[in-house]
Amino acid sequence: MYYDPFVLPFTIGLNILLIYLVIKYARWIRTFSPEDKRTIRRNLFSLKTLKAGKEVFLESLVHHKIFRTNPFLGYMHMCFGLGWFLLIVVGKIESLVYHTSIFNPPYFAIFFRYFHPAQETFPYSSTFAFLMDLILLMILSGLTLAFLKRMYSKALGLKKTTNHRPFDLLILTVLWLIFPLRFLAESFTSGVRGGGSFLTHSAGNFFDTFLPIESLAYPAWWAYSSALGLFFLLLPFSRYMHIPTEIVYIFLKNWGIKQGKQFTGISQFQLYSCSRCGICIDRCQLGTSLGHTDTQPVYFLKKLRHEKEHTVQIADCLMCGRCEAACPVDLKLNALRLSQRTDYTHITKSTYDYIQPQPALPAKVAYFAGCMGHLTPSVIQAMEHIFRKAGVDYTFIDQQTGICCGRPMMLAGNHSAASVIVEKNKARIENSGAGLLVTSCPICYKTFREEYRLNLKVMHHTEYLNDLIRNKLITPHQSELKTVFHNPCELGRGCGVYAAPDQVLQTVSHKLATVYDGKNSLCCGGSLANIHIDPGQRTRISSNAVKAYLSYQPDLLVTACPLCKKTFMKTDTAVPIKDIAEVVAENCR
Repeated sequence: MYYDPFVLPFTIGLNILLIYLVIKYARWIRTFSPEDKRTIRRNLFSLKTLKAGKEVFLESLVHHKIFRTNPFLGYMHMCFGLGWFLLIVVGKIESLVYHTSIFNPPYFAIFFRYFHPAQETFPYSSTFAFLMDLILLMILSGLTLAFLKRMYSKALGLKKTTNHRPFDLLILTVLWLIFPLRFLAESFTSGVRGGGSFLTHSAGNFFDTFLPIESLAYPAWWAYSSALGLFFLLLPFSRYMHIPTEIVYIFLKNWGIKQGKQFTGISQFQLYSCSRCGICIDRCQLGTSLGHTDTQPVYFLKKLRHEKEHTVQIADCLMCGRCEAACPVDLKLNALRLSQRTDYTHITKSTYDYIQPQPALPAKVAYFAGCMGHLTPSVIQAMEHIFRKAGVDYTFIDQQTGICCGRPMMLAGNHSAASVIVEKNKARIENSGAGLLVTSCPICYKTFREEYRLNLKVMHHTEYLNDLIRNKLITPHQSELKTVFHNPCELGRGCGVYAAPDQVLQTVSHKLATVYDGKNSLCCGGSLANIHIDPGQRTRISSNAVKAYLSYQPDLLVTACPLCKKTFMKTDTAVPIKDIAEVVAENCR
């Protein structure tokens, strides 16, 4: 039996951690709705489990999304995630080959170099020694980058890094000590007894020239085991709780468990899955334009987790989704923040009795301009011109007595008020008999798709225009204008509509590629979701966004949202700002 008292800190810490995690996760899952539990059982033995396993490998170990955002940061995280995993797996295989039994204790593989006399050889022993040294070197290189990131974040392409409380700094120090202590323990042991490979063997011989390594080897193993045990004990109360939790979250997400309007068990899994990598900080325009440095998701979730005051952080968010699109764990950051916005209003069905139902003219296509559409009439005029040009049988649902789609109330947490509005709008839309609803407002579009459960197809006008062009119902000519496209937050990141507006704009102009295309689109600053900033601050965000787009020197800045257009036009610029429908209409004369 291979045993030494120094393995106790590691063993005790690991067992306590595993017991804690089982109890914690079981409590969260117990709060899931019966439907969610049935969803898990239904998908447990399906291809979704394999898909989740693949995502765990790519995101929890390789950190694929972080690599795409920042290669240096991705490599650093991979060194810790994949490196530690490989040390365990390869070490376990090595111990099985040596011991020829799967029943050796868990600590045996972790402290194999202590229990394995160097003079004993076994199949592929030199290969295993080389691999273990190579993996350890990879982890140490990642540790060097982590230290550099903490001392000088700009060297790794980050403008800001997360702030740590004293407890976080304690466990960070413990984590940083684990692998150097392993390196020293294995090197000292190699210097005394031989063994090891290119890293630990060479280091052992080097240390032997000026250190009493024979008396230092055993204490180094104690230090290594103690660091591991202490890390396991501190992990549940630190940001490193994300290491096991994000794995469970990835499986739950792939099985179909979704974040709803309320803060539930799946919210807890997301809350503890945040690694505080800091990627969301540089993505937030509240930080880059206004200098708000405590409202980004990494800080909001931290306050929420530790039950600190977070009233400002709840309100101070554009809900633009830039952070969510960049989140390597795919946390539903907007929904999490919305779950904290409490409904204080008292709305009943009679509250909106003053809004009398208006019969809509029957037609094949129903057009809904939305509140901001009516405040930007040039967009409506463009769409009506296109409808006539294409010979479309349409009815203008909200032409005279329109009602808000309800999204602003939803963003404020007033779901009961929104539900009454939804009911009234839904009746009017479905009574038109239309088979298709077209809206110019991405906010309305997202709301109709996700909240209304309509018995007809819903399209944003960019999708509809693209269909009209593709089916040759309209044949706009291509102008000589160079354009850049601002994809509205709710349209792109919110609903995944990217191809249609790009194809339309390429048809009617010379569209310039920018770094802000696709998911990288900037928020216009006019977000209905932020109930904290003032109009001057909104204008500052808008001005910075316009400057970023105009740096490509276009003839025209094009958007696809009446609110975005109205917000951008507050910036004094010689370059015209138009909705994509206006550009199409002008080329259909």
